[in-house]
Amino acid sequence: MSSNSQKLSIKEKIGYSLGDLAANLVFQTLITYLAYFYTDIYGLSPKHSSIIMLVVGLIAAFIFNPIIGVLADRTSTKWGKFRPWILWSAIPLGVMALLAFSTPDFSYKGKVIYAIITYTLLLLLYAANNLPYSALSGVITGDMGERNSMSSYRFVAVMFAQFFVQVFMLPIIEYAGGGDKAVGIEKVMTYLAIIGTVMLLITFFSTRERIVPKPEQKSSIKEDLGDLKKNKPWIIMLSLTTLIFVTLAMKGGSYVYYFKNYVDSDYLKEFIKPILDFLSGIGINFFGDDPISAGFGLFNAGGIIFMIVGITLSKKLADKYGKRDVFSLFLFISTLFIMAFYLYPPKSVTLMFLSQILHGFFYGITIPILWAMIADVADFSEWKNNRRATAIIFSAMMVGLKAGLSIGGALTTWFLGVFNYVPNSLTQPDSAINGIKLLVSIFPAIPFLIGVGILFFYEINKKMEVKIESDLKERRLTE
Repeated sequence: MSSNSQKLSIKEKIGYSLGDLAANLVFQTLITYLAYFYTDIYGLSPKHSSIIMLVVGLIAAFIFNPIIGVLADRTSTKWGKFRPWILWSAIPLGVMALLAFSTPDFSYKGKVIYAIITYTLLLLLYAANNLPYSALSGVITGDMGERNSMSSYRFVAVMFAQFFVQVFMLPIIEYAGGGDKAVGIEKVMTYLAIIGTVMLLITFFSTRERIVPKPEQKSSIKEDLGDLKKNKPWIIMLSLTTLIFVTLAMKGGSYVYYFKNYVDSDYLKEFIKPILDFLSGIGINFFGDDPISAGFGLFNAGGIIFMIVGITLSKKLADKYGKRDVFSLFLFISTLFIMAFYLYPPKSVTLMFLSQILHGFFYGITIPILWAMIADVADFSEWKNNRRATAIIFSAMMVGLKAGLSIGGALTTWFLGVFNYVPNSLTQPDSAINGIKLLVSIFPAIPFLIGVGILFFYEINKKMEVKIESDLKERRLTE
């Protein structure tokens, strides 16, 4: 393999991170609003929403991602293997993100068909863009310190996207639509599509691939799959990624129901009033007069701000103690604050916000580490087999991401149906209220705790990280 200088400029790190900012304008919208969009804006039943999200999501996970991974690993252009995919998919992804959140005036059956088609194409294009983008992190540099640094830049950008979507998007949707959420979300998605496309193009032009397999190192699909089956760290990371995104989709998609149907609006209004007064004083008036939408946004803001603080500590902790140990410890601590939500009565607004902040801080430490660990698994595979198949490693992780997102989102709408949730109703039965509480606390805590458990079997600790990096550097210098 050839590799030039493995150090990255700040410009390249920022350029790379913009790709994830763009992708997460789509991804965070799917996590936070897709279930709510289908049930309360688009007008589908919880049952049909659940089926669409699960079936289409699993098709994307187990068919689209492996195909894109195989194709990307075998792409050869003057721009490299993975960068061209970012260029090719940038505009189509933006267009489809807009169409997937549009509300055409069809019959109910027509709406179901439209939702299936647009969601399928959106996930296909997302795979074609984000999988090669993620794999790109494994070939931009072989220096694990630089890789950790790049991951920190990347996930600060992710947090900015998440901040916008979870904090401002619902109030802006209501404002832009004049109270009509269907009109509002189409207007917002139009702007997001344009901004995201520009950012992806910047990523393409500002990065380059430094780790390039030599022609004689090409392997067959059968060899790549055989390497994966023998790669225990890969199997663990696939399972962990799936579990992480089941939790993120479940709790992320449930908070909007929690605020609209459980949290006491009077106590919430009293709690957020000083914050809104301060923001209004400095010219920030996005939140409007609805305490539920404003409270939902500010609740998410607290968690995201402290996630960013956690992200800034991530590299230093991972460099010192190793990715595995830091990830498992702080994932466990963050889970405790998810579970606490089941205990809070509707008026305990202060405790809700405090738990969200503490969860955000401790979970934030783990965020950059997950993708850096996946890049380490690609190095582990090369170290063991003397062949590098970066995209297929990352495609497997994207299978986990998409499967987790689909399962978590489908579970959200399925449980809402099981617990007798009534869309757009001012009152809910007691069973629905209890189901909503479980969806933001106990249910999403379970996958996180299982993830902590399986990390005990993940063998790439700090000592092995150092050895793999050293051995691969020496091997590349002699090739």
